[in-house]
Amino acid sequence: MGLFDRFRRAGGRRAGAEPSDRQHLADWAAARVGVEAYVEPETTVTPITVVLVAQDGEWTRRAVGGEKGARKLGEDLKIPVYDVRKVGYPQRMRDHDARQKILRRREQGA
Repeated sequence: MGLFDRFRRAGGRRAGAEPSDRQHLADWAAARVGVEAYVEPETTVTPITVVLVAQDGEWTRRAVGGEKGARKLGEDLKIPVYDVRKVGYPQRMRDHDARQKILRRREQGA
C-alpha cells in the first residue's frame, strides 16, 4: 500500500454519485417552485457537488458524480444549471439563510 492509497476513492468511483442522492434531489426539486442548480467545484474535502436553490431561497446540496452528473441531473429535471464559479450563489439563498438564523434565535430565546 502506497502512502496515499487510503485516500483514493474505492474502485475509482466518483464519491457521492449514489442513486439515493439523485433521488433526493429529484424529490426535492419536484416539491418546490423555481428550482435552479448550481455546480460547485471539487475541493480537497468534497467532490463536485450541486446545490439546488428554490425560488424562496431554500436549498439542498448533494454530490452527483462530477460535472457530467450535474449537467445530466439538470437535463433530467428540466432545470437550468449554472457554474457557481462564474455566476456566484443567488442572493435569495443568502437571504433564506439569514431568515432561518433569525428564526432559530427567536426559538432559543422564547
